[in-house]
Amino acid sequence: MIHLVTKIPNKVYVAVSGGPDSMAALDFVFHNNKRDVTVLNFDHGTKFGKTAQSFVETYCLNRDIPFYGGQIRRERVKKESPEEYWRNERYNFFSNFTDVPIVLAHTLDDAIETWIFTSIHGNPKLIPIKTRNVIRPFLMTKKKALIKWCKNRGIYFLEDGANKELKYPRVRIRLNIIPEVKKINPGIGKVIRKKYLEIK
Repeated sequence: MIHLVTKIPNKVYVAVSGGPDSMAALDFVFHNNKRDVTVLNFDHGTKFGKTAQSFVETYCLNRDIPFYGGQIRRERVKKESPEEYWRNERYNFFSNFTDVPIVLAHTLDDAIETWIFTSIHGNPKLIPIKTRNVIRPFLMTKKKALIKWCKNRGIYFLEDGANKELKYPRVRIRLNIIPEVKKINPGIGKVIRKKYLEIK
């Protein structure tokens, strides 16, 4: 079941990576109330990034959805981790689109992951519901609900192999640590949802 933590305006950009979360979010936003939707996709300079951008652009073309694609514009500096580099460049691309809100498809699973990641570094944080004109309506929705949405509606999506590479800290948290956390506290998702309800 999809739970929204904030309302989605009638005119928005939707950031779409080609993965199940963002493809479900796009379908949900586009087919509910006939919203005015434009898609943004950012190629992170990886093999998957190029494949995903082509996939998303074709999906939009077949449905007459306006599409804008972005690419990496600079080299990574030493102080940046790959994840920081990609995030910085992605948000730099988003900064070109400030006239209406940009919908990102972060889920409850992402929120749990971020809470644990930031807690390990001594400063537990929630993923913000809103940052400037970026909104994250799906933060109280489980990832499996969005995958189910895709399957029920016959929506194709891509899987990024990097999401299983343990060299990335967040992947290690996602695959190794969170399953252990859920054994200790099966209600961790309810804990994070409650925190979002408290700040709404």
